[in-house]
Amino acid sequence: MSFTETTTTSWFSRLKGALIRIVIGLILVVACIWLLFWNEGRSVKTYRALVEGAGLVVSVDNSRVDPANDGKLVHVSGPVKPVGVPEDNVLGISAEGAAGLERVVEMYQWVETSRSETRKQLGGGEETVTTYSYNKEWKRDAVNSSNFRQAGHDNPQMPIDDASFFVPSATIGAFSVDGRAVARLGDERPIPLSASDATRLGQAAALGKPASVVGGQAIFSNNPQNPEIGDIRMSFTRSDIDSASFVGAQRGAGLVPYTTSNGRALFLSQAGLVEAPAMFDAAQSENTIITWLVRAGGLIGLFIGFVFILSILGVIADLVPFIGTIVRFGTTAIALIFTLLIGPSVIAIAWITYRPLIAVAVLAAGIALAAGILYLRRGKAAPAAAPA
Repeated sequence: MSFTETTTTSWFSRLKGALIRIVIGLILVVACIWLLFWNEGRSVKTYRALVEGAGLVVSVDNSRVDPANDGKLVHVSGPVKPVGVPEDNVLGISAEGAAGLERVVEMYQWVETSRSETRKQLGGGEETVTTYSYNKEWKRDAVNSSNFRQAGHDNPQMPIDDASFFVPSATIGAFSVDGRAVARLGDERPIPLSASDATRLGQAAALGKPASVVGGQAIFSNNPQNPEIGDIRMSFTRSDIDSASFVGAQRGAGLVPYTTSNGRALFLSQAGLVEAPAMFDAAQSENTIITWLVRAGGLIGLFIGFVFILSILGVIADLVPFIGTIVRFGTTAIALIFTLLIGPSVIAIAWITYRPLIAVAVLAAGIALAAGILYLRRGKAAPAAAPA
């Protein structure tokens, strides 16, 4: 089910949009510069906190709590025993022996997808042909049909939402740990629902449709094999864990985040019996991955920001379409050069206090990449400019 819409945008409207993109681009560039700078500081502080923690941590026997270690950074591992039972009090489902319980609710909804093709016109205008398609899918999140381009594909409100439930705490021998932290480490397994469970769920949630069970999931529909918009599918999963390892500050018999000398909160957790050095190595690896992901996101954001700022040049040149294509290619290259210059420079400035040698190396790499791109562009331009 689909329909096609054709829209035409005048050159003056595109010019107005380009001016707005300049403002958005400037905001994006400033925000990404701040993000890159903040990320480097976060990375170094986390690294130092982990190094400090690795030198202070004491592995203790979980069979007894030694008051002499109160306030110290300790490593505890062993079998996990949840205290209490996670329960969905609204729908009456519980998971004996589990650390956590999750309610998963899906609704059969209309989903809109679109595909656009834009053609430049002489005089700087654009013609855009957009095809909108509508399909029915099971979705956990509510799809807002009020924004759909075509009327007649209305989704009702979700009658009940997803929810998570945890035990208040769990014990590892004589030590106590927050139940939420334990549940996050567990293996998730589905809880098969019975016909009586499905009937009770439908009544508790006031769904008003016949209940049936398919593959252990409760479906509320007049015809489960051919669902209609607004039908509900509900399932539950439990989080089970046999053993775990934690690094944190000992407070009485509990483990809480430890505050390092640079103010970072340190609390490590892993499923299974894991030695303290391995846990710190894993945390350092995670810190490195997060650092590079944020760097990549910041650099991509910088590039998009510069593309937005320079996009007005392409709009102006689109008075003659093929000239606009050439100009946009050039502005994209310029945006890339600006990104390679400014991004590494921000990273270098942020690191210069902590790692001066690495800062110089990062800055040199960015300059070398930008210079290489300029050299290649000049090399391609020279033959084209040479006389026949």
